Amino acid sequence: MTRVMGLITARGGSKGVPRKNVRLLAGKPLIVWTIEAAQAARRLDRLIVSTDDAEIAELCRSHGVEVPFLRPGKLADDASPHADVVLHAIEWMRVHAGYLPDYLVLLQPTSPLRIAADIDSAVEIAIRRQTDAVISVTPTHNHPCLVRQIDEQGLLQPFVPCELAYPRRQDLPPAYALNGAVFVYRLATILQRRSLACASCLAYVMPEQRSLQIDTPWDFLLCDLVARHTTGDESLNTASMAVTQPG
Repeated sequence: MTRVMGLITARGGSKGVPRKNVRLLAGKPLIVWTIEAAQAARRLDRLIVSTDDAEIAELCRSHGVEVPFLRPGKLADDASPHADVVLHAIEWMRVHAGYLPDYLVLLQPTSPLRIAADIDSAVEIAIRRQTDAVISVTPTHNHPCLVRQIDEQGLLQPFVPCELAYPRRQDLPPAYALNGAVFVYRLATILQRRSLACASCLAYVMPEQRSLQIDTPWDFLLCDLVARHTTGDESLNTASMAVTQPG
């Protein structure tokens, strides 16, 4: 049987939205949205939280989630690489719990509207295709060919070359943005590379309504409004398009 561990990463410090992981989103703490989706997922046989914060740890434990350690402070600042946080959790579980999964699913609380089906579908793609990673994405309205940069003279310039002089969205190939919701990694690859960068990565495409990310107070407000008006609604719970694209 393939073993799959879910890892929720949630540090206490946050400059964009202070204490965002415990802040109420549509009536419940932000991190609880991710906890509930992970607990409902069928493909996770173990779920843990990595945090440096005692309040977050207690909140997670009160919702039935394992918090086996408090993350060292050096892995909880703005500059801490996510790969180091993941590797620390893996090593702790290996040494202290005698547990190593075949796949690790990284779940960030800042993408609260994912559902259990998103987690399960991404894991199933990884196992079926035997790939190093599956990462969730969503169709983007900000197509690279429509994005501009401003040069030193203040002139708008193309951000990337485009063959069409006046590109229309409907004439452009589909473009996808990472939505931060689900990252599935083959553990052997992470341990070998000591990195989350993978050569063989597939996409799991999620709809826009479940792909909101929270980095700023405006993001939090917008996500709160969406969550209040769509929780339990078919538009939020409809399964993903389940499209895979080479990454």
